[in-house]
Amino acid sequence: MKKVGFRGTLYAVSVLLISAGLALGTGSGPSSSAGDYKLLAPISHGDLTIFPVVTARSHDTSGFITLDEGTRSGEVVVSEMGNLHGFMRRRSTQPIYSRGPEVNRLVLVNNSRHPLILLAGEVVTGGRQDRVVGKDRIVPAESDPVDLAVFCVEPGRWVEKSANFDTHASVMAQPSVRKRAMVDADQRKVWDEVNSAKANMTARLAEGAGTRGGSGGGVAGGMIAVAPSSAEMVELESTSSYAGAIENSAVKQQVDSITAPVEKSYESVIKQLRNQNAIGVVVAVRGRIVWADLFASNALLSKYWPKLLQSYAAEALSSNSSRADVSMKDAEKFLDDWSARHETADSEPGLYRQRELVGDNFRAFELTSLLPKESFDVHLSKMAE
Repeated sequence: MKKVGFRGTLYAVSVLLISAGLALGTGSGPSSSAGDYKLLAPISHGDLTIFPVVTARSHDTSGFITLDEGTRSGEVVVSEMGNLHGFMRRRSTQPIYSRGPEVNRLVLVNNSRHPLILLAGEVVTGGRQDRVVGKDRIVPAESDPVDLAVFCVEPGRWVEKSANFDTHASVMAQPSVRKRAMVDADQRKVWDEVNSAKANMTARLAEGAGTRGGSGGGVAGGMIAVAPSSAEMVELESTSSYAGAIENSAVKQQVDSITAPVEKSYESVIKQLRNQNAIGVVVAVRGRIVWADLFASNALLSKYWPKLLQSYAAEALSSNSSRADVSMKDAEKFLDDWSARHETADSEPGLYRQRELVGDNFRAFELTSLLPKESFDVHLSKMAE
C-alpha cells in the first residue's frame, strides 16, 4: 500500500478529505482528526484495471436507502410525468404540473421512512422508454412527488411498457454515458454515446463470432470468453435499449468474464485488510485512467459495487481506444489533483448540495447531505477530461 500525497491549497485538501469520507463535522470544513487515505495496488483483468481506495474512518450511512432497495420494496415509485394519480401528497406545496409524459422528466415518490440516494447513471426501465438519472441527489423520506431530471437511453421507443419504472436489471450506465449526462446534460449527446457504446460492443463481439467453430473465442485482447451465437448478435443489433444491450446474454457473458475475477481479487484484498474500509476505486480502461467513485462508507460502496463493477466492465468491453500502461503513480496523480479553476453548486437547503469542480484535466461532482443527523459528503465521482 502507498499513501496518496495531498498537496495544493487547504481548500483542495478539504474537498478531497471530505469527499473521500475522512472528515465529518458540519460540512463546512475537514475534521481536525482526519485519518489516513490510501490507494491499494491495482487489480486487473483484460482491459479493466481498478485501484481500491481505503480509509481508516467512515460515516454511518445506514439511514439512507438506495434506488434499487426502494423499487424492490415498492416504497419508491418512479413514473412518467402525468401519471400522478394515486400519489399521496403529504404537505401543502404546489403540485407538479405536466401536460403528459416528457422525455427528460419523470416523477418520483419516496414513501419510505428513510432519505433516498440517487446517483447519476442509474438506469430505470419501463414507462415509455428507459431513462438514466442525470445527477446525484437526495430525496427526503416520505416525500411529495419529485420532478426528476433524466435522459433517455432507449432511442426509438415511445410506447408504454409499464405504468411504473423499476431497476430489476440493476444497471448503472458506463462511465462514458454517465459523463455525457452529468457534464453535458444534453439528450443528443447521451443518445450518441449510447449508440457508440452499443456499436462498439457489437463490433467487439462480432470479432468473437468470427472465431466460432474454431477456437471459440479468445480474441480482442482476451476479452471474448465465448463466441456469441448469431441469434445473440441479431438480438443485440436490433435492440434500441441500453439496458437491453447490457442484458443481452452474449454481452452479459463477456461482462461477467471480466467482473468475476476482478470481484474475486477485490474481495481477497479487502479481507486481508480487516481494519481498513474500502470506500471507492480509481478506474482505468486499456491503461488509461477514466473515472473514480468514492463513498462515505464501505457499506454504501458495497450496495453499489455490483452495478458499478458491471458499468466499468461495460466500458472496457466497448472501448476502442489505444492501449497504454497505467501505474500506481498515474492513479495517485489523478486522485491527488483537486486544483479547481471553476466551481458551481446546486442545492436544496436542509437536504443536499452538489458541487461541480472543473480542473485542467478533470471534472468532479460532490454530493453532500445537509440532513441534521447525516451531514457529510455521501458520494464523489471524478472523471478524466
